[in-house]
Amino acid sequence: MGRAFELRKGRKMKRWSAMAKTFTRIGKDIVMAIKEGGPNPDANSRLRAVMQNAKAANMPKENVERAIKKATDKDTANYKEALFEGYAPHGIAIIVETATDNNNRTVANVRSAFNKCNGNMGTSGSVIFMFDHVCNFTIKTAEGMDLEELELELMDFEVEEVFKEEEGVLIYAPFDQFGAIQKYLE
Repeated sequence: MGRAFELRKGRKMKRWSAMAKTFTRIGKDIVMAIKEGGPNPDANSRLRAVMQNAKAANMPKENVERAIKKATDKDTANYKEALFEGYAPHGIAIIVETATDNNNRTVANVRSAFNKCNGNMGTSGSVIFMFDHVCNFTIKTAEGMDLEELELELMDFEVEEVFKEEEGVLIYAPFDQFGAIQKYLE
């Protein structure tokens, strides 16, 4: 067939492999979001965010609908989120957020990753106190936008910080307010 065909075939296979991996991960995220908050994207902010990620990754609408249908079935595998804590070399604190259907396998894989990199897994609560679970938004500023007025409007959402940087306005808030702030900013 020729060298040009083989090169084109190699590029396509590489791209398709990356797309398949991404689509599988997003499908699992959709299942977990639906199990946690229901199949309605208007009421489930996490599902809405995952659907935006799917759109950004050019995931076909049929695949998203198939994942939603699969999640609403009763015999779907239940993915559970697990949090692992540990230390990397030189005492750097690390938190690993995972989603798994087999906790024993995941613990073994995470422990193996820590050991390969000369780190060690900590016990529950050994590192988590050093971190805050927050959400952040970057929005573009319009001419004449008053930063103080924006901050006063966002006070109802428990926003911690609003400040201006080169790329726009940065907003920091508690993670549980993510859906409400996203809906307000839209």
